[in-house]
Amino acid sequence: MLRVKDFSLSTPNKTLIEALSFDIEKGQVLSLMGPSGIGKSSLLHYLSGHLANSLQATGEVFLDDISLHDKPAEQRKVGLLQQSPLLFPHMSIMENLLFAIPENKPKKVRKALAIEALEKLKIRDKANALPNELSGGQQARVALLRTLLAEPNYLLLDEPFSKLDPALRRDVRAFVLTEIRQANIPALLVTHDEKDAEAMEGNSLYLSPLI
Repeated sequence: MLRVKDFSLSTPNKTLIEALSFDIEKGQVLSLMGPSGIGKSSLLHYLSGHLANSLQATGEVFLDDISLHDKPAEQRKVGLLQQSPLLFPHMSIMENLLFAIPENKPKKVRKALAIEALEKLKIRDKANALPNELSGGQQARVALLRTLLAEPNYLLLDEPFSKLDPALRRDVRAFVLTEIRQANIPALLVTHDEKDAEAMEGNSLYLSPLI
């Protein structure tokens, strides 16, 4: 379980979020909605250990009763998906996948995991292709599996479907939910689209501006 307790976020002049608390069970997605500029993405940055120096945050974060708020980013084992897939453009799809797999695994195991991901995506014939040779939906799926191959303990999703057309968006949403459930990790989704939240089949949380 990912637990956030009494999270507050502020700029030098304004409080954006005050005393926010929530729990996310393993294999579940909590959808976070609210107007732009309210601090949704900054909450993700806080959870990943990359909050901007211009912002101040207080609160506690726990994963299975282990505190995260006092750990540097490299010790949090967090996966992050953003609006753009952010695949390495100069690397093949196979190389992108292999890059994410922990190096302490034997070479044969790493290759087998990457091939398994390609087969799941039904693009094994694209192993040597560059990211720009794939469709937007294929890139989004590859980005998700690359993130999960790194074996994160929890997943943060920052508007990952926003650049997809409606039909593709439905398919990728379903794929993402299936993979999160299979990985059995908690996930937090930031979105402006209520349909994104509905598709994740979990709880939703709406942040309102503070007066």
